[in-house]
Amino acid sequence: MATDTVIRGAEAADHAQWRTLFEGYNAFYGRSGETALSDDVVLTSWHRFLAADEPTHCLVAEKGERLVGLAHFVFHRNTITIENTCYLQDLFTAPDVRGQGIGKLLITAFMEQAERSGTRGVYWHTHQSNSAAMRLYDEVADNTGFVVYRRTLGGTKD
Repeated sequence: MATDTVIRGAEAADHAQWRTLFEGYNAFYGRSGETALSDDVVLTSWHRFLAADEPTHCLVAEKGERLVGLAHFVFHRNTITIENTCYLQDLFTAPDVRGQGIGKLLITAFMEQAERSGTRGVYWHTHQSNSAAMRLYDEVADNTGFVVYRRTLGGTKD
């Protein structure tokens, strides 16, 4: 099980291992090769995680000397509560350690950090084809039934 896994905030020395995990996460959602995120986007995200004044944060799961998972989240205002809310943007576990409870540990740590920060609620979404993740998400949160729409600005509807 994941009892030998430590969940902690990302540190500067984690960059190379974090990047490998983040590339795996992005590849899972089809962002690799020609569609991969640019180095500017990846490095900007990384630097934001390390900056104390940023609302974007990163937790990592560590087994021994190896990072095996990540969770990225963003605190933001909303129009239905006075308190901030928190969006879990990315959650990823290395393929060889899936099924060991690491994703659940990352979600639990994310929710604990959000609660300590005075956040009223948390939320996230996943692709409807990600049935393994949805089984975990159904254990720890409510499926709201909302559908996500997206459009890149400066262009036409895809």
